[in-house]
Amino acid sequence: MLTDLRIRRLGVIDEANVDLASGLTVVTGETGAGKTMVVTGLGLLLGQRADTGLIRSGSRSARVEGTWLPVVDSVAAVAEELGAEWDDDGLVTVREVASNGSRAYVGGARVPNGKLAEVASAGLTIHGQSEQVRLASSERQREVLDACAGPQMATLLERYRAVHQECRTVQAERDRLRQHAQERARELDMLRFSLDEIAAVEPQPGEDADLHAETVRLQATDDLRQAAAEASMALAGDDTGEDPGAMGRLGRAREVLGRAARDDATLADLASRAGELSHLANDLASEVASYLAGLEADPQRLEWIAARQADLAKLTRKYGEDVDAVLAWAATSAQRVAELDGDDTRIDELDARAEALQQQLQQLADEVTVARQEAATDLAEAATSELAALAMPHARISFEIERIEPGPSGQDRVQLMFTANPGSTPGPLGKVASGGELSRVRLALEVVLAERSGSAHHTFVFDEVDAGVGGAVATEIGRRLSRLARTAQVIVVTHLAQVAAFADLHLVVAKASDGQVTSSQVRRVADRDRSAELARMMGGTQAEVALAHAEELLAAAQASRDRHGADS
Repeated sequence: MLTDLRIRRLGVIDEANVDLASGLTVVTGETGAGKTMVVTGLGLLLGQRADTGLIRSGSRSARVEGTWLPVVDSVAAVAEELGAEWDDDGLVTVREVASNGSRAYVGGARVPNGKLAEVASAGLTIHGQSEQVRLASSERQREVLDACAGPQMATLLERYRAVHQECRTVQAERDRLRQHAQERARELDMLRFSLDEIAAVEPQPGEDADLHAETVRLQATDDLRQAAAEASMALAGDDTGEDPGAMGRLGRAREVLGRAARDDATLADLASRAGELSHLANDLASEVASYLAGLEADPQRLEWIAARQADLAKLTRKYGEDVDAVLAWAATSAQRVAELDGDDTRIDELDARAEALQQQLQQLADEVTVARQEAATDLAEAATSELAALAMPHARISFEIERIEPGPSGQDRVQLMFTANPGSTPGPLGKVASGGELSRVRLALEVVLAERSGSAHHTFVFDEVDAGVGGAVATEIGRRLSRLARTAQVIVVTHLAQVAAFADLHLVVAKASDGQVTSSQVRRVADRDRSAELARMMGGTQAEVALAHAEELLAAAQASRDRHGADS
């Protein structure tokens, strides 16, 4: 429930602090005084679009604050997730509108407008005059019917929409695969040809680099043989014995140092090292000799390498800069072939899944239709009864539910049919109802829905729901709103004294001017002041007569509340 509302610099309202209570609160005032700014402020708390034109002239920003108490579980869960804080005085929500945008706060934490709406909509519902226009649409009539069906319908529709979305996703993927079947076939043939071409050559990792190195070596055989021979002679010496080579010299050094070590032990280590070098030189000489012995020219091998390099070059021209890149391309392409090969299987799987989802969707759609048909009978009877009490005793409401292709909201097109006179054939509400009749139909539906969905902690706001009516009908509107206020908090913006007379709390929006700036204030009226406001609303020209009439209205409204309170 909304316990207080604070408005700053919004339209003609400079500053207003409104303490609210349970029951029925009415907001009245002269035309142009700013009554609708109260509803506009509540709309801002619901996350509605913020128009900078709402900012009071000469101000930089507008601000609306609302305090909610108690903080119901659904609101507390969202608020806690947002990092909001609240205490025994309630949860404060704020909307600020400035030239550079709007900001929203819940319990001191800045939040997106959508989150503010999520918090506020759990406790507040606004029924404005725009609803009268929307009510003529088939879509809104379906929404009204679904609201009448209650939370079970909401759960059923949530399941239906989830299956509907999955079904659309599956069908879209299947259709995409079917649509591109020829492209996939062409791609598959190209990839298979290329993979066959690579497989025929059988390239090995790093093969092109290895062949290049071998080619260089074979082409330099004579130079390599000469270098190996010179190295062998330098290590082992020549056959004449004139040049002992490195091996002979190291052997001689070891022998000399070994003899000298008898006289100086420090030379023993040097002799040992000379021996090690001698062994290493011996091993090196053997390896050089072995290399020289195996070094042969091989023209046939060179010819084979050239042919192999030509085969590899064909692949690297098409598929990669070297053999390793060609092999990487082949691996990726093989995976793509597997994917393309699996598309036919995937289409079959998607066909089966789509068929199963269609069956499930149809079953859920049928359940939604049955629930709507039951709700249609229930809502039509209740709303027709309400219309009879609103001075339309012969009016009848019914709902036509036509089967259509299943969509996001089911397989039903809903049409609200209406007739105000006996013997007349019902027609679509938007075409056959006058403005006053449409207003009363809207009120009848809203009261029925509000009574079924409301709680002691919920707030319903009705913005001039009595437009286009008067007299006894207005009295019945006030009586029904008062009845609704026994189970929920109700705030009504009205211009009819017959409605205002039923209020538990009466607020007046009054306009004042200092000759330069016009501003409005919101004040609570009671007793004599309230009678005076009702008299003003009735347009009485004789003060005492108008006041007497106003007091009669108040007394009649009080008697009606007492009587219906006793009945309940």
